[in-house]
Formats: sequence, structure tokens, C-alpha cells
Amino acid sequence: MISKILFLSVTGLFMLTDYGKAQNNASDEKRNVARLTRYEVKPAYNTAFQKVLSDYVLQSLHSEANIMSEAYIEQDTTAVLWLMERWTDKDDLNKVAESTSYKAIQSLAANALVQPSTIIYIQDLEPLNKQQWRRLPDKKDNPLTIMLFVNAKPGTENRFKDVYHTAMPQFRSEAGVINYQLSQLENDSTQFVTYEKFRNEDAFQYHLKFPPIQPVIDYLNTSIKQQPFQAGLHRLIEFAPVK
Repeated sequence: MISKILFLSVTGLFMLTDYGKAQNNASDEKRNVARLTRYEVKPAYNTAFQKVLSDYVLQSLHSEANIMSEAYIEQDTTAVLWLMERWTDKDDLNKVAESTSYKAIQSLAANALVQPSTIIYIQDLEPLNKQQWRRLPDKKDNPLTIMLFVNAKPGTENRFKDVYHTAMPQFRSEAGVINYQLSQLENDSTQFVTYEKFRNEDAFQYHLKFPPIQPVIDYLNTSIKQQPFQAGLHRLIEFAPVK
């Protein structure tokens, strides 16, 4: 139910740029593109849909133009699958739509989905590079990815970015963090999403008690449109690529 409520407000097209250069590069068509796609899949099709998403991720990762591709299932709502991808520019993203693996997703989606997929384009703030995005967990890890959607009160969004700008280097330096990214939804400057990949559940629990997170928590408890902020939190288990 939380996911359905959340996504009533999360629609449209967004693009990826550097945090400090987003305004200046607004007219630049040759810039990285980040896309999240949410699929709500009928139970009978869940295994088959995971397979076509896995095939697409594998094919994407072999492209020089691909920065990252990953597919996830929601831990608490297993009917919901996510595809996360980043490409060097719009042209490359348009080309991948013609690939056999992407067409296989679209073909199966015609019958497999409870409702049409939701496509979300985002702008990364202080973005990671390709090498950082493809950082692998250790063999002994049991990775957990946390995605948090934040709907800020108008006028407070810059304060949210400033708080994260201060905390981000410390978050990324945590031993239990594989990678960490804050992004902003392009056509609504008050909406954000975090991507937080941890080595295991213990690493996530440590992060929640990590002192630099307190200003972020304080903001979330006072300056977003709907409380509690945990309503926008998604626990995700990666199924593609197979590490």
C-alpha cells in the first residue's frame, strides 16, 4: 500500500547531470541519463519477468555506453520489481529500446503487469562514475539496497541538498557502504530519491546510528510533506546482475 500511495506523485521524465553544473548544463543534450522503472507483476509471471529483466541487465552491462544496470525485487512487496540504469546520453538510451532484450520486456509486460510500468528519470547529485557504480560486494556479503523517496516541503529542498552535501563523503566512507547516491526528480525540485547499497543488514543498522546521519533524520522528521518519512522507504534485494 505504501508503494502505491508513493507513486501517485512520482511520474514524468527526468535527466542526470552533475550537482554543481545542473543549471549551467540544462541545454546540453550530451549528458548522462538515469532511469528507474517500477513494475508491478502478476504472481504467475514473476519468475518470467525476472528472467527478461536479468537478460536485459546482462546485455546492457556489455555496452560501452552503459554506466550501470541493476534489477531488484522489493523485500516486502515481492510483486514489485525495479530496473535501475544509467547511460552516457539520451541517444544511447534510445538505441537500447531497439534491443531484443528490451523488446522482450515490453512484450511480456503486455500481459504480466498489474498496471502500466512507472518510468522515473532522475538527476544525480554529486554523481558516481562508472567504476564506482560497478563496485562489487565481497563474496561473504549479503547486500541490501535501500531506496528512499523524499517529498520535501517547498522552499526546503536546498537545505536538504546542503545537509546531504555535508554528510555524503562520510556516508560513502563507511566500511559497510558499497555505494551511496542522492538524486533529484527533474521536473519537481521538491522530490528526491536516495540509493544506498550496504554489505549486509548489520551495515544498514550501523548507518542508522552513524552520527553524521542525524541532521538528515532531523530534516526528514520536520521538512517533508508526509510523515513518517519511513513510508517512502523501500528495501530491495538485487537479482541481476548475478555477482
